[in-house]
Amino acid sequence: MATPAQWLEGARPRTLPNAIAPVIAGTGAAGFLGGAVWWKALLALVVSLALIIGVNFANDYSDGVRGTDDDRVGPLRLVGSGLASPAAVKRAAFLCFGVGAVAGIALSLASAWWLILVGAVCVAGAWFYTGGSKPYGYLGFGEIAVFVFFGLVAVLGTQFVQAGRVDGAGALAACAVGAYSSAVLVANNLRDIPTDRESGKITLAVRLGDSRTRVLFAVLVGVPTVLGLVLALVCTPWALLTLLSAPLAMRAALPVVRGGQGRDLIPGIAQTGLAMLVWSIAAAVGLFLGA
Repeated sequence: MATPAQWLEGARPRTLPNAIAPVIAGTGAAGFLGGAVWWKALLALVVSLALIIGVNFANDYSDGVRGTDDDRVGPLRLVGSGLASPAAVKRAAFLCFGVGAVAGIALSLASAWWLILVGAVCVAGAWFYTGGSKPYGYLGFGEIAVFVFFGLVAVLGTQFVQAGRVDGAGALAACAVGAYSSAVLVANNLRDIPTDRESGKITLAVRLGDSRTRVLFAVLVGVPTVLGLVLALVCTPWALLTLLSAPLAMRAALPVVRGGQGRDLIPGIAQTGLAMLVWSIAAAVGLFLGA
């Protein structure tokens, strides 16, 4: 049986910046409109964290039963390694989805009822990424889904539930966070091209091939810096604080553009998550100061 430490590793805590960053950025965007509400931000964080941990367990389960993780290079997978039964990991995934649903319903009832429908789509997107008979993550659409759910929906949703509306600042922040989140997945899939191709998991990285996937990653980690400059130009000069993330983005890109393989890419993935957090915090501070 898996130990608590192994369950924690199976939850993939290194992906948590993908859940935390959009809530920070969305709260900053809400503050720019003078509408930040701390308890709604906390509920949004619970939703985001529950969904990303749930999708990590769901991917562990689905990839494990398909045999995709039999020769995995990256972080521990509970089903693929045989440390936990598929049923136990599936239950963990739906427990997380349940926690996210409860927090999301509470947030929707305090904001707008139709957000319950948005939440249902998010849960379905989390499960069918690698679950079901035709998972879209096996067809090359994973990066688009991450950009939409952990970029546009998460940031703009956080802004909306607090401020009651969204604006250009929120949209720019959402695109920046979405680009970083997609970059994390691109780097993961770049690392797994050999095993994914062999197991029939046709990710975007498998479709593009090694060299073009590296170009895509470099573009994605560069986009937030450009969007930070646009944010400073059209909203507030304080948004120039987002440039603090640029050195981290460059460090994240180095293992990728230098041709790193396998485990050599893992530090770049961690640096991408850190750059996303720094960008989001800097953007939130800048937007609050510029309100």
